[in-house]
Amino acid sequence: MKILILAAAFAGYALSLAAQQSSGPSMGPQGKPSAVVLHAARIMDVAAGKVLSPGEVLVEGDRIAAAGVSVAHPEGTVVLDLGDTTLMPGLIDAHTHLFLHPGNEGLQTVEESIPQRTLQAAAAAKADVMAGFTAERDMGTEGAKCADVAVRNAINTGLIPGPRMRVSCNAIDILGGHEDAIGFNPAQHVLSNADYANTAHQIVAVMREQRKEGADFTKIYETGRDHLEGDTFTTPYQYSEAQLAAAVTEANRTGSFVAVHCTGEPGASYAAQAGVASIEHAYHLSAETMRLMRSKQIYAVPTFTIMEYFANHPPSGDGSIFRRELDYHVEQFHKQMAAGVPFVVGSDVGPFPHGTQAREFVLMVKYGMSPADVLRADLINGARLLRWSDQIGQLKPGFFADIIAVPGDPLQDISGLTHPVFVMKNGQILRGPTP
Repeated sequence: MKILILAAAFAGYALSLAAQQSSGPSMGPQGKPSAVVLHAARIMDVAAGKVLSPGEVLVEGDRIAAAGVSVAHPEGTVVLDLGDTTLMPGLIDAHTHLFLHPGNEGLQTVEESIPQRTLQAAAAAKADVMAGFTAERDMGTEGAKCADVAVRNAINTGLIPGPRMRVSCNAIDILGGHEDAIGFNPAQHVLSNADYANTAHQIVAVMREQRKEGADFTKIYETGRDHLEGDTFTTPYQYSEAQLAAAVTEANRTGSFVAVHCTGEPGASYAAQAGVASIEHAYHLSAETMRLMRSKQIYAVPTFTIMEYFANHPPSGDGSIFRRELDYHVEQFHKQMAAGVPFVVGSDVGPFPHGTQAREFVLMVKYGMSPADVLRADLINGARLLRWSDQIGQLKPGFFADIIAVPGDPLQDISGLTHPVFVMKNGQILRGPTP
């Protein structure tokens, strides 16, 4: 008799539970709604440079199913009302350093072990994605070899939160070059922050080793150190056009690409002629280099935020040197825009705090680029540079559900990007209201 009573009670509970489930949202395999509609006052059409009102995005699993002023609401869909915000794609930072933090850059690789720096990099990745950066290109571990591969893989498997990453392992540099351990006691044999390569053959050998260890692309130091005397900017090149061309050929062989740290001439000309994917910093570009970059669609990545940070927080002195270089860079930026040089947004975050790099958008607008063009540079060009142009950077069906919501209208006040109120990556809500 007890068994019959228990069986009847269980059957009644099951029927009650089934009724509750049929009247509520349909649930996925992990107890999450199988479809979510994000609703907000506005939605960003990045390619068109327009904000539409209102805005909705239908998310199914880790992908966008539909986006526009209104979308279908399949039965059982949960609606999240994000209020007076603008829905837009997750941001891209094409120049980050997860393995750096504020402080003496040269001493971090000496005083901190690679395991310690890797843990710090994981924390930096979390800070960046919570700030709305759902994709990044990390521009060298600064002496931590290929530890960035482990961070990327941990993010991809869901072990830690962070942006989807393109990583390069160490950058490549010549003996005595820009990131070599210059200024230390030679007897201590302090290691370089980069991998040495002095010839084209050595460059290719290092690239193959890095590729074997998991690198997505190659970063090469092409210039440094820099000098600004009056209005004359000089910086020695490190690799010839032929050497850079050998690197580009090797990268093309494996479907990869080369990015160069390059602040001026003639290194920028060598890089453009060799066909690199991007020129980082780009303080000074000749007319011919700008023509080549426009013709070949080689991106300049200005990185204004790092210079502003050092001007306000100089490692030594009063910061006047950095302010003069920033002023010079802004002047050259105007010439580059007039010449039609294509741009991508990258901040050089690391030496300044992770999670604060949306300042780069504000500065690019301050220095003369329209908000719509800055957003296209970040989301359209950035996705192309990272080789994800058909997966991220726009709110389009089939793209990854990497979505943020920011206060106000970014086309009217781009500073709203500095404090997103909602962050979703791969269809998972990392910040803001949940179903």
